[in-house]
Amino acid sequence: MKSIVINIGNTNIRFGLFDDDNCDISWILNTKPYRTSDEMQMQFMMMYQTHRIEADKIEKIIIGSVVPQLTHDVSRAIQKIHNKKPIIVDRTTPSGVQPKSKQMGTDIYANLVAAHHLYPADKKKIVFDFGTALTASCINESGETIGVIIAPGIITALNSLIHDTAQLPEIELIKPKSVLGLDTVSCMQSGMVYGYLGMVEGFVDRINDEVKDDCFVIATGGVSHVYKPLTDKIQIADRLHTLKGLYYLGQDL
Repeated sequence: MKSIVINIGNTNIRFGLFDDDNCDISWILNTKPYRTSDEMQMQFMMMYQTHRIEADKIEKIIIGSVVPQLTHDVSRAIQKIHNKKPIIVDRTTPSGVQPKSKQMGTDIYANLVAAHHLYPADKKKIVFDFGTALTASCINESGETIGVIIAPGIITALNSLIHDTAQLPEIELIKPKSVLGLDTVSCMQSGMVYGYLGMVEGFVDRINDEVKDDCFVIATGGVSHVYKPLTDKIQIADRLHTLKGLYYLGQDL
């Protein structure tokens, strides 16, 4: 079965083409500026053409969103393209995971669902999502949510730093040559890379202490690939992790 899965985030909309459980193709569109459903329809159709996706061959469309004002417009655009209603999933969608909170975002819930499906059943799991916010969510072996941490995202913090200072430039988020820099760019790179790496490693240690276990750690989100090679506390980095969780949520609907 071919499915399109769409994750509507605060910064980006990520699409994935699934052939059964495998995501063969994915792409990202910027969430802002907001567009009308007609504009979105044209943009989505252009991406379909780019990736040679035939709309009539798609059997299911699954959408998860943390931006309510966009959910309707994206759904409407997708319905015009496929002539079928997409499936909207959220924290109320039944799964093997118990969210335990009426405030849990769809993305966090999907992250936990994917972790529960894909990774060791005999271990507690932590999922770090390096998005507009940096979130760390923890789930136990039976699928019960233990808790969540929310902090400012790396790019969010970097943009704020650049915006609120007169002389700090935009930088590429890559590992600097050394922790201590002698030029502005490498100094900023060190602060953003090693500063947030220290936060992530500290969260892992504190969560492990609190749950009295050595959790299996997954990283996802736009810049997760920057941090995975720098620490042995992250076992898996998968940019498509959230999409996979949405796919599992919509699989039986």
